[in-house]
Amino acid sequence: MALLTDPVNNPAVIAAYLLEFGMLEYEAFVCERLGGPEEVCRFWELDEMARHDFAALNVVILRRKPESTAGRRRGFAYPDEAFEQRKPEKGLITKREVRALVLSELNLAENSVVWDIGSGSGAVAAECARIARLGKVFALEKEQVNLPNMEANRRKFRADYTIVHSKAPEGLDKLPDPDAVFIGGSGGELADIIAQSTGRLRPGGVIVVAAITIETLHRSMEALRAAGLNPEVTHLQASRGKPILGMTRLEGMNPVYVVSGTNAEC
Repeated sequence: MALLTDPVNNPAVIAAYLLEFGMLEYEAFVCERLGGPEEVCRFWELDEMARHDFAALNVVILRRKPESTAGRRRGFAYPDEAFEQRKPEKGLITKREVRALVLSELNLAENSVVWDIGSGSGAVAAECARIARLGKVFALEKEQVNLPNMEANRRKFRADYTIVHSKAPEGLDKLPDPDAVFIGGSGGELADIIAQSTGRLRPGGVIVVAAITIETLHRSMEALRAAGLNPEVTHLQASRGKPILGMTRLEGMNPVYVVSGTNAEC
């Protein structure tokens, strides 16, 4: 990859970006003042490159090291254990099977604006950011203790999402209008969150709620109806295989209701 830099996005900034997201599988070659009497072309270690002052006229060439297998994650709905997360029991994370359905319901384009409310570990935000790579993803979380895990996953998955430390619906007014809203946690403010989200939702946008109790299922469907959306619900009950005496048994996971409502306005 060859990058023609500018005074803001210079070689040092590029190196700092690669280091921030752990993209150590790349080696950098910088060509300064090409064709001039002071031309300099050489390889750089990223940490050294991030501290160096370069000439204004240069080209950066990034090449993946032949032996490297890092940074080649594909697909979506990554295994739960791939994410940093709080683990009081089975982990505070939207489980892989639920994430797969949620991502399908969100129906993201590559330039979508996404709100992930009650983000927890940031797993859904990270997956959304990889799909909506030209858009903007905002992960709202009220618990301070979860923020380090969200930041760790942002870096690990090279996911360009913005972490917002706030309890919804506070803080939503500062965000751009969304194409998709995922509500994984509401802090008891579900109706208000849905009402405000619907009022800001772009035409054709969608709100998706993951509910683990029948009370939350009822409240989310009522709130979506009150906001003028037609809710649809899927009851997801998955089981995972577990080894037992050289054989395999199935262990049921907690059932989850995935509720969605689409803004059909044109």
